[in-house]
Amino acid sequence: MTAGPLDGLLVLDLSQFLSGPYAALRLGDLGARVIKVERPDGGDLCRRLYLTDTEIGGDSTLFHAINRNKQSFAADLKDPADLAHVRALIGRADVLIQNFRPGVIGRIGLDYDAVRRINPRIVYASITGYGEDGPWAALPGQDLLAQARSGVMWLNGDADQGPVPFGLAVADMLAGATIVQGVLACLVRRGTTGQGGHVETSLMEALIDLQFEVLTTHLNDGGRLPARSGFRSAHAYLAAPYGVYATQDGWLALAMTPLPRLAQLLQLDDLTALAAAEPGAGFTRRDDIKRLIAARLAGAPTAHWLAILQPADVWCADVLDWPRLLGSEGFAALDLLQTVTRADNVAIRTTRAPLRIDGVRPATRTAAPRIGQDTAAIVREFGL
Repeated sequence: MTAGPLDGLLVLDLSQFLSGPYAALRLGDLGARVIKVERPDGGDLCRRLYLTDTEIGGDSTLFHAINRNKQSFAADLKDPADLAHVRALIGRADVLIQNFRPGVIGRIGLDYDAVRRINPRIVYASITGYGEDGPWAALPGQDLLAQARSGVMWLNGDADQGPVPFGLAVADMLAGATIVQGVLACLVRRGTTGQGGHVETSLMEALIDLQFEVLTTHLNDGGRLPARSGFRSAHAYLAAPYGVYATQDGWLALAMTPLPRLAQLLQLDDLTALAAAEPGAGFTRRDDIKRLIAARLAGAPTAHWLAILQPADVWCADVLDWPRLLGSEGFAALDLLQTVTRADNVAIRTTRAPLRIDGVRPATRTAAPRIGQDTAAIVREFGL
């Protein structure tokens, strides 16, 4: 294993659940050493947040996925002796990540002003639900609730479905990725000026940024609301044929394609006539066009349509489930899986970092830690 670009940097992860730990995970993938500070009595609450009934080494698969390659330092931040240990670690750290509710970290005595007095060079990263101020600031910063307030649910699903949430904790993941960008930028600045900094984002800010393209349209076209298709909707703003269609044996995704060209390839005379009669029919007759395409595609297997459309440079794809994805040659070529292990014989099959540095994808060998498993060693190392 080669050293990552952040090798030699120390990250203190005081966060829990998903957004903050995800940010720390990414910094660890890039070579930073990550010490996870968690409560001795139960640790990060994510240890008990189960996606299924699968438990590995006493913890949820979710905790293992997002906390691999970290050390665990058990500390009760309400205990003066433990807090003193954490303050000493702050003095040696390069980055601190926290996602407490607004006001909580200040009551503990570890807000940015207090921390930078200990270590002026530290890059301090804060993630909240809705920012530090305003009427939403004290509300629970939970992914589904942030999605509900962000407007993003009205971009998913068909027109008659009502609000449809993402099937992932998209706000948490995006907020974590956003904070990493800010942390890296501050580390670059620190390298030239010696100055640390405070990076802040929230679940809401990350979700608003996710929608920047479509929100820009809304803000500049008279405030019209997005109109989801009533049939096979895939994007509230894009014209037919954009969508996902059932075939004889599976599903086919169709992206932006000129309707006359698609009609010719699919031998759809009705679509040819409609596209010729109404140049803007992709928008004005979106559902009608999608139903014409759907009826045609249902008559043959996916492979049949791919053999016609792909050589014609039509943007389309077979819709894969996880077993087919994991078994595909395309996925294998990306080399995105790894097995991480722990001294107590826990082994986890999980993903790898989604980027490459100098042609090499970062790899880790260490599974998520047990609560406080590294406390004694860290105390000795840092002379706490």
